[in-house]
Amino acid sequence: MARPAKLKSRASLAELAPPPRKKRPESLTSREQEILELIWAGFKNKEIGQRLKISVKTVEAHRANMMKKMRVSNTAQLLKAALQGNMIRVR
Repeated sequence: MARPAKLKSRASLAELAPPPRKKRPESLTSREQEILELIWAGFKNKEIGQRLKISVKTVEAHRANMMKKMRVSNTAQLLKAALQGNMIRVR
């Protein structure tokens, strides 16, 4: 049997590595910002869904995306990071 032909050039490990992570969190979408403000106002996921005419699952997905972007693991940390990042204001 014939041996398979070798690839002429191989990608270096540096080319295969993912790009370096940004130091600051990614910016929130307008919908995520809207949901963040409703969380700050004290609304529950179900209430947010009803106000925005979206499902509770969609609200939960937006909340999870925000938490991932802001590198936090709970709602208290999410709100603290949002306050520190001037994403929401105390009235």
